[in-house]
Amino acid sequence: MDVALLLALGLLAQSLGPSLGVPGRRRLSTLYPWHRAVVSGRVRRAWVIPPISVSENHKRLPYPLVQIKSDKQPLGSVIYSIQGPGVDEEPQGVFSIDKFTGKVFLNAMLDREKTDRFRLRAFALDLGGATLEEPTDLEIVVVDQNDNRPVFRQEAFMGRVLEGAVPGTYVTRAEATDADDPETDNAALRYSILEQGSPQLFSIDEHTGDIRTVQVGLDREVVAVYNLTLQVADMSGDGLTATASAIITLEDVNDNAPGFTQDEFFMEVTEAVSGVDVGRLEVQDRDLPGSPNWAARFTILEGDPNGQFTIRTDPQTNEGVLSVVKPLDYESCEQYDLRVAVQNEAPLQAAAPRAERGQARVSVRVQDVNEAPVFQENPLRTSLPEGVLPGTPVATFSAQDPDTEQLQRLSYSKDYDPEDWLQVDRATGRVQTQRVLSPASPFLKDGWYRAIILACDDASPPRTATGTLSVEILEVNDHAPELSLRSGSVCSEPGQGSGLLLGATDEDLPPHGAPFHFQLSPRVPELTQNWSLSQINVSHAQLRLRHQVREGLHRLSLLLRDSGQPPQQREQPLNVTVCRCGKDGACLPGATARRAGGAGISLGALVIVLASVILLLLLALPVALVARSRQQSGDKGFLHGLQDDLRDNILNYDEQGGGEEDQDAYDINQLRHPTELAALCRPPVRRDAPFSRGCPQAARVLPSSPANIADFINDGLEVADSDPSVPPYDTALIYDYEGDGSVAGTLSSILSSLGDEDQDYSCLWDWGPRFARLADLYGPP
Repeated sequence: MDVALLLALGLLAQSLGPSLGVPGRRRLSTLYPWHRAVVSGRVRRAWVIPPISVSENHKRLPYPLVQIKSDKQPLGSVIYSIQGPGVDEEPQGVFSIDKFTGKVFLNAMLDREKTDRFRLRAFALDLGGATLEEPTDLEIVVVDQNDNRPVFRQEAFMGRVLEGAVPGTYVTRAEATDADDPETDNAALRYSILEQGSPQLFSIDEHTGDIRTVQVGLDREVVAVYNLTLQVADMSGDGLTATASAIITLEDVNDNAPGFTQDEFFMEVTEAVSGVDVGRLEVQDRDLPGSPNWAARFTILEGDPNGQFTIRTDPQTNEGVLSVVKPLDYESCEQYDLRVAVQNEAPLQAAAPRAERGQARVSVRVQDVNEAPVFQENPLRTSLPEGVLPGTPVATFSAQDPDTEQLQRLSYSKDYDPEDWLQVDRATGRVQTQRVLSPASPFLKDGWYRAIILACDDASPPRTATGTLSVEILEVNDHAPELSLRSGSVCSEPGQGSGLLLGATDEDLPPHGAPFHFQLSPRVPELTQNWSLSQINVSHAQLRLRHQVREGLHRLSLLLRDSGQPPQQREQPLNVTVCRCGKDGACLPGATARRAGGAGISLGALVIVLASVILLLLLALPVALVARSRQQSGDKGFLHGLQDDLRDNILNYDEQGGGEEDQDAYDINQLRHPTELAALCRPPVRRDAPFSRGCPQAARVLPSSPANIADFINDGLEVADSDPSVPPYDTALIYDYEGDGSVAGTLSSILSSLGDEDQDYSCLWDWGPRFARLADLYGPP
């Protein structure tokens, strides 16, 4: 059904590419991409169109590339179109086609570095828009031109190499790039060194850019840094070029030994000083300043057997600083001759030459000065027993003057003696006591007393030495131990209780105190029959009964001895109360009288005391009865008929009302003489009082039974509260106005609870027997 396609000049597309890059007139090639050739037995599809090549940067535009045709319709009856990148896709407008003739044009310059090829699709339609042929591919290849220079990756390449390196030592690598087609000579790069000075010490590999040394002679002390000018060119070295620099730094090695600037140095220093600088030793070193190859290290080889000198290095100048670390003595040596050597911190290269002045002599002359006296033993330690008498020798704290060539006298004095205990001989330094030192002195620290003695010469100016005298105050065993408690109690049954624990103390310090030895007095051997003492620890013992003895006070005698040398002992009394004990080992309450005897009160004395108390009570009883009768006869009679009542609950001690102007306060006579109020009727002063009760009614007859006293009091209060002539008993009376904001609450029962149920009267039990009845009435059961 397909119409045979005509292929005209199809083979010209194979050789079209190179010719398209040459300006001038040429004949446009015509392609029949849809032509099918008939082969025996089968139908062959359209030929594969070879790529169409076009050079980049072509300036004659528009430029015809190729013409495509279909033989299905006559010329003018076919509409051609192309699609793809460069046409209707970015970058748009690069290619176009004449829709009637099928000619393809280049409309813009191409850049291979951006796009190296374009793949388009070609279409053939009839005038009605129907497809005449299947779409076919059209590939356009952009041919590279040498339009890009090579570029170094950096403007300057840094390299480092040790001085004295052997030829062929790698230094650094120079790298460059080219944007042209790497498959062509346009990007074939070659490296070279344009300039490096003389002699030629470095080379570069033209293909890789590696820079290496080519000969010996690299010396940092001669040239420390080399600057090379590099070049790279494309087209295998014949094309475009670019340049860069290479900076090569030589790293220092210790190939130069340090040396002194002179063979001998002369210095002076005063005696009796240390930590001072004497002088400086100057050296030279050609190696890199500040590096270990340059830093000097000094050694004193001879002339300083006692290690009195040292040499340190000044890090800024590399000089040796000679200083004194131990005081010099002019009288012992007037001059020191030192031999000093110098070398670097880093080891010297084996092939490096030795320095001519690696050693030097240093002469140090000592200057004589007046030196302070010297105590031969400082601090001086000695000991004395406590309590020594004034005038007791302590020590001779003498000093010597090191200035043997100068005739000088020494004098001694005290600088620190807080207790003013010591006396110092000014000429000899002999120290003795001048009073007794108290053992309780606050200046005794762990048994040591410290004083400071001065020794001064008579030179001009004078020099003074300070010496410390430490005196140990030896403890003397001059106190016997004592019992901590002189009395106690034990159970009458030997198996009950833990016995009596006895302790002892001693005013003496160790080792003259504990351990203490407890013993029943040997003067009373019968004590050991009933009593035993067992040691618990170094300061306590336990006293126990061997057999049951009578209850009461027992006086024992104990012998206490300390551990001092010689030991001190003392016999002391001990009062022991023997009592009956409970299961817990404690004395029962019934044994109180017997235990009281432990305080030293005998039974006879106790009887005398009790008899005296009874006699005094008998004498005071009549006086109390007379006073009682006088008080009863002087009272107006409160609650008649109850004066003999033992309760005595209500007593009239005082009455405090609202002051002299208070005429309406509650009249307590209502309770005292209720029958006398019947005739006193005043007009009502209360608005809430009924008219029928203008006068108060008489109270009931006084109760005959003490149990009814509470009801009698309550009834009386109710009667008084119902009296219309006076304010109620619990009314709020205003005596004076003192402002607002009082922290105290009101005392009126009007604002408080109406009953006594919320009141707590349990405290009445603590007020004594006079309040016992009230506590029984109002207190909790």
